[in-house]
Formats: sequence, C-alpha cells, structure tokens
Amino acid sequence: MITGVIKNKVDKIWTDIWAGGITNPLTVIEQLTYLMFIRSLDEKELETEEFENMTGEKLPKIFPQSEIGQNMRWSRFKNNDPRQIYEVISRHVFPAIKNLRYGRLPDFTPQGEMIEIPDEPDRPVDSNTAFARYMSDAMFLIPTPQVLQKIITGLDDLYEHDIADLDMQGDLYEYMLGKLSTAGQNGQFRTPKHIREMMVELVQPTPDDVICDPACGTAGFLVSASEYIRRNYETTMTAEQWEHFSSPAFTGYDTDRTMLRISAMNLMLHSISSPDIDYKDSVSKQNQISDKFTVCLANPPFKGTVDAESIHDNLKAITNTKKTELLFVALFLRMLKKGGRCACIVPDGVLFGSSTAHKAIRKELVENHHLRAVISMPSGVFKPYAGVSTAVLVFTKTGAGGTDQVWFYDMKSDGFSLDDKRSELPDSDIPDIIARFRSFSCHCEGEARGNPSPYDESARARTEQSFFVPKQEIVDNDYDLSINKYKKTEYKPVEYPPTSEILRNIENLEFEIRQELAELKALLGKGD
Repeated sequence: MITGVIKNKVDKIWTDIWAGGITNPLTVIEQLTYLMFIRSLDEKELETEEFENMTGEKLPKIFPQSEIGQNMRWSRFKNNDPRQIYEVISRHVFPAIKNLRYGRLPDFTPQGEMIEIPDEPDRPVDSNTAFARYMSDAMFLIPTPQVLQKIITGLDDLYEHDIADLDMQGDLYEYMLGKLSTAGQNGQFRTPKHIREMMVELVQPTPDDVICDPACGTAGFLVSASEYIRRNYETTMTAEQWEHFSSPAFTGYDTDRTMLRISAMNLMLHSISSPDIDYKDSVSKQNQISDKFTVCLANPPFKGTVDAESIHDNLKAITNTKKTELLFVALFLRMLKKGGRCACIVPDGVLFGSSTAHKAIRKELVENHHLRAVISMPSGVFKPYAGVSTAVLVFTKTGAGGTDQVWFYDMKSDGFSLDDKRSELPDSDIPDIIARFRSFSCHCEGEARGNPSPYDESARARTEQSFFVPKQEIVDNDYDLSINKYKKTEYKPVEYPPTSEILRNIENLEFEIRQELAELKALLGKGD
C-alpha cells in the first residue's frame, strides 16, 4: 500500500522534474520509467552475482565486464558527482538500453563508440523484454546533472526504505500514472482504477484465460486483471498456470510507442515478465486476429475517425462506419473466442445513436450474442479529462444469440465527487453493482449449491436503480440501450397549503417588514 509518506516522496521527485522544465506528465513518467528500468537491470545483475557466489555456477550477465560496462550499473554511479552521473547515463547507459539484445547491454570502446551485439540466429531478438523492444526511438530528456541527481537520490531512497516488494513497486507506478490528467491525442482516457476493478469483477478472469486490451494505453486493465487473478487464485495455481500468467496470458496493443513502453513497464512491475505488448492499429487491416481471446477489457478511444481504407473489411461488415467507438465493439466480437466475455466502456452515443452504423452494432450484440448488462455511469467519472457520459457494456460472444433480457443499472455514485477534484466519498454504487450482477449471472450455480441469492433483480421495478428489460422491448425500441428509454420516474404528489393560508402568510410577512422599516427610520431620525 502506498502511504502518505511515499506519496510525498514521489511528489517531491515530480516537483524537481517540473522545476527542471519538464511539465508534461506523460514525459515525466516516461523519463522516470527509463530510470526505474536502469535500476531494475542492476538489481537483476546483483541477484545473478549472489546466485553465482552461492552455487559457483556461471550465468550470462546483463552488463559488459569492461570498466565502462560496470560503470553503467546503478549501484556504481548513483553516489558519483552529478556531472559524472549525467555523463555516464547520457553517453553510455541510455544508448545501451536502447540497444539491449538477448538480455545483454552492448559494450563501448575506450573512445566511447558502441560495440553492437552480433545477431544470434538461434535466438530471436524478441526474447528481449516488451519494454526493451520499444526503446529504439526513446529520448533522454532530463535537462541538467542537478535534476538527474535529485531524481536518482529520490528514487533510491524510495526503493531502499519504502518499497518492500514487487507489489509495492507496482502500486508506486500506479500512483505515478494517476498524475496523468489529460486525454491522449486520439481521445484516450486513463480509466480510474476503481472502474477498471469493477469491470474485472464483472468478467471474473481465471488463471486459464487469455486476456486482451486492444487499446491498452498504460495497461491498466491488464494490471487489474492480473491482480484479480493473483488475489483469487495465487495459492491454487499450478506451475503451468504461473508460466501462462507471466507471459501469454496478457496481450495489449496501442499505436503510441511511448504508451507501449509505459504499459510494458507497468506489467513488469506487476510480475508479468513477458507480456505480448505490440504496436498495432487494432481496427486496421494490420490486425488479422480473430477467435483468440477469452476475455476483452477495454476503454477504447472515443474521439475522431480513422481512414476508411485502412479499416478491416470484417469490421465494416458489422458496422459500416469510421467511428472508433463502434469499430472497437465489433473488434471485441471478432477477437473473442465463442464463450469469451467482454466488459468495455462506450460513450452514451453508442447506446442511442440513430445512424445505421449505431443501430447495426446494437442489433449485433442483442441478436447474435448475449448482451448481459448496460451500466450507465455519471458524466464526472472521467474528470478532469472530460465530462463525457459513458456506460459499461458487458456481453458474451456466442455467435448464436442468447439475449433474452438485459440488465440495466443507473450508477449514481462511483465513490468520488463528480467535479474536477474527484474527492473520495463514503458511498459508492460499485459494490452493489458487482453483488447484483453476480446474483443473476451466477443464479443457477448458487441455487444448485443451496445458496439462494439475497437479490431478486427480476422483481425490481423500473423506478429502481437496476432492473431487467426484455429483449423484445429493446427490439421494439430500435435496439435503444439508453437506460432513460426504459427507466420510469416516480412522481410523488406534493400537498401545498390552501391559497388563503399562503395569502395570510404573505400579509403577515409584509406587516413585519413595514414594522421593522418604521423602527429603522426612527433610529435613523434619532441619529440626526
């Protein structure tokens, strides 16, 4: 858990970077990510050396054994003069990590020229970490030796005294990512952690699932899914499931290489050593993947359109549009295996838009698959990014229908104020959403065990916060999925006093005003 003390230390590092002239939060996180990665390499090397000393067995090393190579290690340069640290990192360490291959850093000649690591035909370069694969265009932007020394001292203090284990490293990185307060260039919003966790609780991933976010950003959904699996299955997972967990269980795609570096680091800090993080325009012809994943979790970009020529034909066959929010829903259906579950965030327009493309995607979900839930969220959930109104769709790919009724929930509170401050509140609808959703999604299983659910959603009236709507009613309403189409407002009669009483009260009030004015005039007259 990240305490107030740790947050204060992170905020101090952040302030030092801002004072140095780097004010874009994404750039700050990117530069911190590089330094955290540099430190992690030295940590791995120290573990290797300790193992060698204990066993006498020689293992491959990350750092070259030359003087320059050993001077690139965090433990060697961290206490040096600021100018020496800056020289080592900018001239040797940073260029080296950009050229990390086969788990090894390149060496340098005494003149400072890099010695490239030769190809190894029997080993693919992709054996590198996902983070290292996207380092080629990275830029080192720390402006001065003094700022760099402050960052290194601050990070080292955190790791030495406050960050006890890998879980805390992940929490630390999550706190840093929480400082991202602007939308991406394609309209991406960083999804708040509590919303991600709610969506993960609704699809309930298992150690055997293959999970994808095709618009992964900082990989928040993949991290939340991994935390759910560890929390619920850690003590029962087999060796094969742990191997699956550390590598092929998690897949993420994005078109921003900076985001790919950040997402790869985020996953590495959450015990996922080799995630499949790839540069890919998910809705384009570049992405041919279908029927591969068992779970999709995503908050795809809402803004703008894509080039019609680049859109994959089988997506246009479902919804002929250039709007990304519609194309991504079609994409989830294509990428999921039959029986695969999805929880995704969509703007409200997807629920009630009147265009042919909007109606087509809603009809596809209702008629050809199992649309399970539409959870309407208040418009402030994504502040300070934007005030857009959104909803969570939960569905299962069947290819053969299955929707007989759809559960609607009108979320009033997500546990935080709906202004830009997003202050924490004592009440939240999220626990109620999860409990009620599970009450009917696990209804048969619970009854079979003799554990009837305390919730009976089928008996809920349309005036309440959640209720079922039959499929036929949705069809009759042109597949409209907005909750306001079906929710009924309960009007309570208000009794007002008779007119004569109201007039009498007004006359009494008028008499009191005249009386007090007279007293005021008398006082003013005495003063004269």
